[in-house]
Amino acid sequence: MEHITLLLAIVIVTALVFDFTNGFHDTANAMATTISTGALKPKTAVAMSAALNLVGAFLSVEVAKTISSGIVTEAGITPEVIFAALVGAILWNLMTWLIGLPSSSSHALMGGLIGATIASVGVSGVNGGTVVTKVLIPAIAAPLVAGIAAFLASRLTYKIGKNADEKATAKGYRAGQVASAGLVSLAHGTNDAQKTMGIITLALIAGGVLSPGSNPPMWVILSAGLAIAMGTYLGGWRIIRTMGKGLTDLQPQQGFAAQTSAASVILASSNLGFSLSTTHSCSGAVMGAGLGRKGGVVRWSTATRMFVAWGLTLPAAGLVAAGSEFVTKQGDWGVAVVAAFLIGACAAIWFVSRRQVIDHTNVNDAAEAEPAGVVTTAIAAVTPPPAGTPAQDLKTTISAPAPASGSEPTRPATV
Repeated sequence: MEHITLLLAIVIVTALVFDFTNGFHDTANAMATTISTGALKPKTAVAMSAALNLVGAFLSVEVAKTISSGIVTEAGITPEVIFAALVGAILWNLMTWLIGLPSSSSHALMGGLIGATIASVGVSGVNGGTVVTKVLIPAIAAPLVAGIAAFLASRLTYKIGKNADEKATAKGYRAGQVASAGLVSLAHGTNDAQKTMGIITLALIAGGVLSPGSNPPMWVILSAGLAIAMGTYLGGWRIIRTMGKGLTDLQPQQGFAAQTSAASVILASSNLGFSLSTTHSCSGAVMGAGLGRKGGVVRWSTATRMFVAWGLTLPAAGLVAAGSEFVTKQGDWGVAVVAAFLIGACAAIWFVSRRQVIDHTNVNDAAEAEPAGVVTTAIAAVTPPPAGTPAQDLKTTISAPAPASGSEPTRPATV
């Protein structure tokens, strides 16, 4: 580490700051459903998630290698480029956290890296094939696969437990939620902490400290794991509220199905080296589980805002990073200006967030009710009724709108 310059040290610290924001931004992925159903108390949930994120950081380096040597070419990449990329990613993370939208920290980082690289060396510095196969395709496939799996799993759990005691069943599924939430946290550490490892490794290669193609050193793995764990423990309560209460109302059965489906998708992608968005996977699973209960509602206005944020993540982070790269390439004063801008913007966002504080004491406040949308009503209309339903009741069941929320109905709606 004796060859690390001041600029490289600034880049490493900034990367760990991004990792910290990634931790509290993505806490909702693992713990939102567990908190919303009461399976764990909020502070206990984030502490458990933080510990498992740290453990997960040591399980693999495949995603780190994708970031450090796959998305952009190492030739021509300087520490200034990586610094600019991190500025774009951090600001996007904080903006979406402020408005409580679960966007992808992974895509913010990759968008920043792509934007800064294009501003520095041109489009030739980006490996377009890798971006398509390991970023864009998984971004579309992950929420669909996780959502369909969670939908089917929720249906199956309700079908298996339809004659079981409701209280006993709920207690068992809450225990399952704790286990599945732990699995998601472990998967998050395995996938997301590696992205910071990859970006620090890329910076070390750019600064001449490591040779091209090197794996992350142990001190990089440890520092990235600790940073994401600390951010996770802080708790991104705004996004937890959106994921747990804003998208849909989940029962323990649905929470278990959502978390298990998301964890399976994330762990599979980590082993394949796909730089997957855990946010996309978990959000898709939550919506799928929400539709998996007859009468369940997905709040499509919230989901639409979330989809818009997903679409804007790569270009928005890329544009900020490209502008930052234009300034940093002017020399040391440019780096100082961008650093001051980043600190000032972060402070401004934090002060704005204090106007409406959301923390562990009010994270489970009920979301504003939203009527059933077209998709939810259509699914409810084609859902087979319970066995033995009279023909007249069947007719009114199909024509009646689904209830906005509440427990699994035991009889069809009548008019």
